Amino acid sequence: MARNRVLYSTPLFVSGVVLALVIGLVVGKAVTGGGPSASAGPGKASGLRIDVIVKATDSSFWQSMFAGAQKAGEDYGVAVGRFGPTSETDVNEQVQLVENSISRGVNAIVLAANSESALDSVVDRARQAGIKVITVDGTITAANEAFIGTNNLRAGEQAGQRLCQLIAAQGKTSGQVLLENAVAGVQALGDRAKGFRQGLATYCPQITVWQERFNNNDINTSANQTNDALGAVPNLVGIFAANNMSGDGVARAIKDTGRSATLPVVAFDSDPQENAALADGSIDTLVVQNPYFFGYQGVGEAIAVCTGAKVPANLDPGAVLADQSNLHQPEVDALLNPPTAQASQ
Repeated sequence: MARNRVLYSTPLFVSGVVLALVIGLVVGKAVTGGGPSASAGPGKASGLRIDVIVKATDSSFWQSMFAGAQKAGEDYGVAVGRFGPTSETDVNEQVQLVENSISRGVNAIVLAANSESALDSVVDRARQAGIKVITVDGTITAANEAFIGTNNLRAGEQAGQRLCQLIAAQGKTSGQVLLENAVAGVQALGDRAKGFRQGLATYCPQITVWQERFNNNDINTSANQTNDALGAVPNLVGIFAANNMSGDGVARAIKDTGRSATLPVVAFDSDPQENAALADGSIDTLVVQNPYFFGYQGVGEAIAVCTGAKVPANLDPGAVLADQSNLHQPEVDALLNPPTAQASQ
């Protein structure tokens, strides 16, 4: 299957405790452990307590965010707690975790919310208690200090463009694709799906989405839904998986049915299973974010707002397209295989 090397990155505009960087420096410094310099002043961060609450503790993506947050805590000398529900579908548990942070009287929360609106009330209570809230990965409708995350509309469109290229490389100009998604109602995933559809409409308008299926972040469900599509759609020409659990399930089905050489697959994020699928060809391209940076930058911005420094209201670190032509390049390998850490005990 034809593969073209494409890398994409957006400059990172960062103020406060973290110096301005571009994605190459983030990969070269943050992932390998030498984080950017602090500028909050001696002693200003001392004694701060920051809780980092991710979407789920069972995913290496969020464990990488934990690792970045942990390293920032070490670099800046602040106490960082790491928490999350066991599943991205457990919004109630995530609400309770924010409640717990309020009860502990932390100075700031770095939150990757599992719902755009369901955490609004508890976030409002946190801010009323004087706790600063930095959101990561997905926006919420409640007020907060700042947001750090990929522009998922743009990255989804990028995924659509890449799948169009892969399909065209097989000499096909029409057909249908499966959009395998994880959880309905999650802003980041919805934006990826919308952007993906826009990419198809722009770059290969004769190729349309057969169905968007939701697997509730379950790999087995994703694999079964992919198998259903393989049997039900005679003109299926490609698949887009909107997150790593979806990508893991799609890759399993593609490998089990021997379709790696004939059906292009583009998937979001990375984990050991997706990386193996990229290497063996059952996934052709991964749209890779930098969760380690999310954690490091999130803690950095939390320190900044707690010490009176200014931070950007919205920070998009961009995304990288990884395929077999570049997966062993140091800067891409660092994104595919970042450090991980577990939740606090």
